[in-house]
Amino acid sequence: MELVCYVRDGNSDFEIVPAPSRRDWMDAAHERSPYRCLPLVMANRHGWDILCPVGFTAIWNGGPAIDGVVILEDRGTTPPAVSHFGEGILTFRMPLLFRTDPGTDLIVQGPVNRPKDAIAALTGVIESDWGPFSFTMNWKFTRAKTAIRFEKGEPFCSLTLARRGALEEVRPKFLPMSDDPELDAAHAEWLASRERFNEDLKVKGSAARKAGWQKHYQRGVDLHGNVKPFPHLTKTNLHPFEPIE
Repeated sequence: MELVCYVRDGNSDFEIVPAPSRRDWMDAAHERSPYRCLPLVMANRHGWDILCPVGFTAIWNGGPAIDGVVILEDRGTTPPAVSHFGEGILTFRMPLLFRTDPGTDLIVQGPVNRPKDAIAALTGVIESDWGPFSFTMNWKFTRAKTAIRFEKGEPFCSLTLARRGALEEVRPKFLPMSDDPELDAAHAEWLASRERFNEDLKVKGSAARKAGWQKHYQRGVDLHGNVKPFPHLTKTNLHPFEPIE
């Protein structure tokens, strides 16, 4: 699968990198416990981040007008963001045009698992296999009269890919778990095990306290240590963008 970024005029200040697995708020947590959640860690690296080329501050006055968002530039720099739509939306413009394989869409969203106070990233799905169109990355203020800051080198946009129309092929349905007795029994066993483990966590010196958390999902095994016959990933290694020669 190919992902090509065409750069306007052959150069750009926007750096694009594979998203890292670490997050500051996860590092700061007690015993770095969020890293025990493998789905969270896998999502952290699920795409490529576009980094802010310069630092700047933005403030929204709470109104719907375009001039309701004010951009405060750092000395000697030109911020990549403007107020274009109004409604408290901050818009990043980039001289970049992406091309994907036929039938593959580009998912444009905020950096994964990076909450930012007073502003939220908006997500777009782009048919990036045919048009001569670049796109913008948009954030919407969630609180007025609060200065938000994007630092130089901070991710402000994340890219990932999806096959067009794949979701429309899905036929979701509900079933009683009793329809699959083996799954029903395994799930009941897991629930009971989790409840016992959580109770043991409250006991000083217990085996649960020493273990910290149940690692079955992390290891890709069931409660009895049986490995399932399908790929189980605990990390991803995305390729970086190749530089212009």
